[in-house]
Amino acid sequence: MAQSRLEKIGTIYTRVTGLIKSGALKWEDRPLWYDIYEAFPPKEEPKFDRPAPNLPLKNIFYEEDKIRAVFHKNNKNVGTTNFLDSKHKTITQRFIQIYKTVEAQYDGTASDSQIYQEAIDLLKRDQESRKAEDEISLSSAFKEAQAQESRDKVKINVSDIFKE
Repeated sequence: MAQSRLEKIGTIYTRVTGLIKSGALKWEDRPLWYDIYEAFPPKEEPKFDRPAPNLPLKNIFYEEDKIRAVFHKNNKNVGTTNFLDSKHKTITQRFIQIYKTVEAQYDGTASDSQIYQEAIDLLKRDQESRKAEDEISLSSAFKEAQAQESRDKVKINVSDIFKE
């Protein structure tokens, strides 16, 4: 038998080893990680009842994380983001960029709330100007995609292939 199926009894390694020994799993069908685990076993076996190590957590906050947190706290609905579009920056990225330029202009003389408010105003003006110049309808976007697809296709003339 392949031992117990409970995660509290044994490890995944011991269960797979039991399956192989019992013949329920062929040696050729073993998981990819099995050979690596045998070659480089962990120092301590990863059991269910092993206590978690008491390690201090490191803070890995960046400067723009604070700006991003304030922006998203005050602006709950920032719209959707197309992750496939690498041409345009997201609203949050544009806001951080504007915030940093405004902060550099004041050179530490203004408060964070003043800088934030001015950056929000500039972002709104930026979005309005983008809407005016980027009035793209679904049909024009579809036509552009078709044109790009036709440019990407390779044109081969059959008569050129069979010339001797």
